[in-house]
Amino acid sequence: MDPHSNDFWAQSNVTIKASGQLSELTVQLKVAQTGGVSSAGAWRSLPEGDFTFTVEERDDFLIYTWVLKEGRTVPEGEWVFAGQYDHDRGGRDAKDDTYAVVGAADGQEGSVGGDFAAQDDDEGDS
Repeated sequence: MDPHSNDFWAQSNVTIKASGQLSELTVQLKVAQTGGVSSAGAWRSLPEGDFTFTVEERDDFLIYTWVLKEGRTVPEGEWVFAGQYDHDRGGRDAKDDTYAVVGAADGQEGSVGGDFAAQDDDEGDS
């Protein structure tokens, strides 16, 4: 969870580290419907025109998906993909949110996925 998230809005970040140039990349972020969850936008630190982006609501999840367009590449480095969303007032528990990343380089494919720790609900954080 992005540290700038608040009682009404949140951002979940998926950071990837590419040790070489990628010829394929798909990043998916699934945000569980915990009450009032609706998309408020998304961004990535790579060029917008290099990706096909979709956001949809399905099976009680808000699903953000970025797919690298054919013929485009991702250079070596660290890159962020972020989904932004509104939610019901109060701290939001992200324990059911997940991410999945599939990439390929030099004909080798790899994948990684996981979940998000619950957000601390400390008063005074903003």
